Amino acid sequence: MDAEVVLQEEDMEGSWTLLSWLASCLMVFGGALPYVPQYQEIQRSSNSEGFSTRVCLVLLIANILRIFFWIGKQFELTLLLQSVVMIITMFAMLHLCCTVQNTNRVSTKQHRLSDLDFRYFWKWSVFEDYLLFCFGFTVLCAVVTLLLLDSAVFVETLGSLAVMFEAMLGLPQLLQNFHNRSTKGMSVKMVLLWTAGDIFKTTYFVMNESPAQFWVCGLVQILIDVAILLQVLFYSQDTRVKLG
Repeated sequence: MDAEVVLQEEDMEGSWTLLSWLASCLMVFGGALPYVPQYQEIQRSSNSEGFSTRVCLVLLIANILRIFFWIGKQFELTLLLQSVVMIITMFAMLHLCCTVQNTNRVSTKQHRLSDLDFRYFWKWSVFEDYLLFCFGFTVLCAVVTLLLLDSAVFVETLGSLAVMFEAMLGLPQLLQNFHNRSTKGMSVKMVLLWTAGDIFKTTYFVMNESPAQFWVCGLVQILIDVAILLQVLFYSQDTRVKLG
């Protein structure tokens, strides 16, 4: 009888380990999955107007800061890997947007980081300028972090800044949709993927007792996702009424 109980406990422990491993994999790659259909849509239509590159700016800053937060306060390795995957994903989106915009550009005038024109900040024509900006930002963060790494206040502030930027992830898209009075290039399916991903992520943070900054960030993201979903439903209905 005791042997059977031990076997059952081992089976349950094995199942829980597998579930935990799957959840970790989903956390690492899940955040990037919603961008796959958007990447394919931009590639298919050769039109990037429906996607705000400000989303890339917000996510790149948030995840670079999160990596330095991890250096000061080691939380789950899964969340560190998630940041690396998201940074790669955002660079892929930026590269595609630059390629599409350069192909469709009528004017030969290009905007470069070296122009130091704030009006065209994050609207540069060449992908390498985005890489250069992120490299400079990373070096700056590295220097400041090395100088203040022993300060608990600095480390916690760094974490709060990282998740604050991430919490505002959907805000540029929300504002762009409102400004354009359109959600062209977006679909209910895509936004539902975003929302499901943020709900899963927030649940993961709570269950794994991640630093409080993470689950607060998740809750804010879910609220913004719902607002974008309502925009998609409203503007798509409005378009159907006009066509009718």
